Amino acid sequence: MVLKQMLCLANSKKHSGRCIAGRELTSTGPGPWIRPVSARPGEEVSENERQYQNGQDPQVLDIINVPLIRNSPHACQTENWLLDPNSYWEKVGRAGWAKLLTFVEGPVVLWKNVSSTYHGYNDQLPCAISDDLPNSLCLIYVPEFTLIVFAPSEAFGNPKRRVQGKFYYREVRYQLWVTDPIIEREYLARENGAYHLNECCLTISMSEPFTKSGQEDQFRYKLVAAVIQRDQLE
Repeated sequence: MVLKQMLCLANSKKHSGRCIAGRELTSTGPGPWIRPVSARPGEEVSENERQYQNGQDPQVLDIINVPLIRNSPHACQTENWLLDPNSYWEKVGRAGWAKLLTFVEGPVVLWKNVSSTYHGYNDQLPCAISDDLPNSLCLIYVPEFTLIVFAPSEAFGNPKRRVQGKFYYREVRYQLWVTDPIIEREYLARENGAYHLNECCLTISMSEPFTKSGQEDQFRYKLVAAVIQRDQLE
């Protein structure tokens, strides 16, 4: 077993469980990304596998000791580590906005911008391109962020509403689905519309492969896995 300490930067929805991710804390500062994964085919993390000894669920900005078994990379998801399902996670601290900013990264672009879905913008990549990327997680800062609540398939008889994030990063527009369950719960309780937020840090994640109906090619999707608002921390 390997015990790694990380700053939790995502606890997002994935299948019937969660996708947990964060950056390692080292003696010299922020380290590499870690995404603890289960041994199940979908690699989602169950409530039992991720909980603290007191039964609480890890929260974004918790500093956590996570027991891991081994590195388990898959294509661009090089950050994956197989978790130890028989051990509790341990919360050892909590970060604020100032510490969070030391973990922000500054890539020139969010991987590659070559394709968009019908409702999104710069939100998908063919697996033929994405699988060769060196990573699948990134923490960025944006001065403003817009959440859009709507039912994308309403015209086809599906009333299910979703939350999408719209932002500009290095003057490039992105519209990505939000998988942050706290944000989703809060904004699905509101009316359809656009909601503008101030300064945020966003955890952007590259999804697992999906096959679109009627197509043979597989795609990965850029997702907003966590929305961390400065206004709520200060």
